[in-house]
Amino acid sequence: MSLHTTALGSIIAILIMALVTYLTRAGGVFIMSHVPIGPKVERFINAMAGSVLVAVITPMAVQGDWGARMALVATLGVMLTTQKALAAISAGIFTAALWRLVV
Repeated sequence: MSLHTTALGSIIAILIMALVTYLTRAGGVFIMSHVPIGPKVERFINAMAGSVLVAVITPMAVQGDWGARMALVATLGVMLTTQKALAAISAGIFTAALWRLVV
């Protein structure tokens, strides 16, 4: 399937992507509304969140530049010391920006 790169084609592509995103999210909520949340399901959901985070971060650590690696180290350090996600994210962004500015 191909869409012409006109204004209408771009709008149609955006609407299709929005619909797919909505159906994915609504489908998950609908399916989980029929699943009883017991200890096993809760453990699965908690483990899944961590595995998704690792899947997102690992390629950045392996294939990223040193700015990305230093940002990961800064984020980890601040998160372990303060237990505040916003401070850790801010430290990571600041570190990456500073590294890339200096190097």
